[in-house]
Amino acid sequence: MKEILKYLCTWKFWKELFIMTLGMAIAAAAVYYFMMPSKLVLGSISGLSIVISNVFTMVGIPLKVSAVVTAINAILLILAWLLIGKEFGAKTVYTAMILGPLLEFWEKVCPYERLIEAGQSSVMGDPLLDLICFVLIVSISQTILFSINASTGGLDILAKIVNKYLHFDIGVSVTVAGAIICCTAFAINPFRMVVLGLIGTWMNGLALDYFMASVNKRKRICIVSDRSEEIRAYIVETLERGCTLYDVHGGHSGAPHVEIQALLTQDEFSHVMNFVKKNDIHAFITAGNVSEVYGMWNKSKRKKVEK
Repeated sequence: MKEILKYLCTWKFWKELFIMTLGMAIAAAAVYYFMMPSKLVLGSISGLSIVISNVFTMVGIPLKVSAVVTAINAILLILAWLLIGKEFGAKTVYTAMILGPLLEFWEKVCPYERLIEAGQSSVMGDPLLDLICFVLIVSISQTILFSINASTGGLDILAKIVNKYLHFDIGVSVTVAGAIICCTAFAINPFRMVVLGLIGTWMNGLALDYFMASVNKRKRICIVSDRSEEIRAYIVETLERGCTLYDVHGGHSGAPHVEIQALLTQDEFSHVMNFVKKNDIHAFITAGNVSEVYGMWNKSKRKKVEK
């Protein structure tokens, strides 16, 4: 209990609480303003909830989408806690349970009916534009949450389970699970709208992978130089990053060299390049992008380096 109270008093807790609330507010806005009016059913728990709500309404039993979302998420949260971990589960409990209330919040702040012009059936007036807007906004929300080991709940929980145990890209996991949910839309939508939903689910997976790769991107650099010790010292002592040293030999000259390999952020890579240029160090350098890093990687604040 003391550990929990201690954690609640940390800056990390309040910062992540704000990030989770902001991310879910963005997701709720995407669902409320672009998915609900057009009855788009993408591969998500929100989409499945829209189908269930409309089916019950058609048989004379009014059922709010927000209530269905909350109920389904409550069930999936048990899976998150058991299969993914307590941290992810605890954060997802919060994000999943506030989605329903946030949908109600946007409804009270600015009902989407006010934004629909006469003669239109949705905010953008075109299902394809509604789809594009929804995918872009909700993908940004998912990226924000995944970056702090949280999620929007629902389908993201299933995607995270697949990602953890089968090591599929998170976007692929979202797409496969979402495609199955999309097919439930045949109960309320014509064939054209179901196909549009499948396309949207595929786009969501691509956009999510793109945003996640951008957020997690690191530079893997390989440096060979006669002044490798100076470069190593700069990376370790100034940037406070680790590196690996390899004894190599030139294929043409046969001369022995030391190759330095390191994973850096984009800013740190720029600092290394500036250091090499400023000190007139002759070096052979290659660099490539890495989108996923497992194991020890310190995300804490590094030393500020003057440019």
